[in-house]
Amino acid sequence: MLKRKLARASMFANGFVFFIATVNGRNDHHHVDSAVAEVDPIVRQLQAFDSSFTNLGDFPSDILANAPKIRLSPYVAKFVKDYNRKNDEVLQSIKDRSAFHFVMIDSIFTKYHLPVELKYLAVIESELNDKARSRVGAVGPWQFMPSTARDLSLKIRGKYDERRSYSKSTVAAAKYLRDLYGQFGDWLLVIAAYNSGPGKVLYAIKKSGSHNFWAIQNYLPAETRSHVKRFIATHYYFEGDGGVTTLTKKETSAYKNALVDYFAKQREYLEKNKLNGTDVTITTGADSEKK
Repeated sequence: MLKRKLARASMFANGFVFFIATVNGRNDHHHVDSAVAEVDPIVRQLQAFDSSFTNLGDFPSDILANAPKIRLSPYVAKFVKDYNRKNDEVLQSIKDRSAFHFVMIDSIFTKYHLPVELKYLAVIESELNDKARSRVGAVGPWQFMPSTARDLSLKIRGKYDERRSYSKSTVAAAKYLRDLYGQFGDWLLVIAAYNSGPGKVLYAIKKSGSHNFWAIQNYLPAETRSHVKRFIATHYYFEGDGGVTTLTKKETSAYKNALVDYFAKQREYLEKNKLNGTDVTITTGADSEKK
């Protein structure tokens, strides 16, 4: 299990959501929606980050490319760099064989209106191995304990264990993650609760007086702190950037506000130049601040 294999190397040591797959309800197989590929990748990323960004297609590509980027939290920046450097070989091996599993996970998570980057939990839980078993009895790609699996309607009878079924266990994971988000409203807290259980996260919130993961982390088990940081690092390894699942609720709101402000200024700039009949020179976010 990657969680054990890599923890020794980096135990304690921002970018977007990609909804690239849809579910065809008339077919048991999950297929990538080819229509999505026609959308500008940056527009798709921003729309996936927040569904309110629906009218970006009329912006020039340079303006889209210069949109504010997610910043990696200073609380985890060194960890991400060290972790991905030390574990490059293992992570690349997983990446090389991930395509089939990721298409299936993406389609199920999209059906449940979840950020598809949550699939990286399966990377740090099991290395995408459906036969993975932990020393405490967690099984399958999502590493469910028997009691949690049964609560999520997965059947375990003798050698028959639906925790090892990729499709059934991923549906169970989607329901569990959806319910945790309904409880906490913050993806980093969800990832922490997935590892330690919601009770420990609620305890940390109570002790710290905060709902910010970076403020409550010292009240969480060391394994849970590392678990969240490994998830962020893995997200950056596979995506090359951060996303909604690597940010706290407060960071997500701040980033969305930065995007709204940036595109409002750019739209005003474009309309002003259009009225003046002048050629449009693309401005960067920094240039916009100077105007």
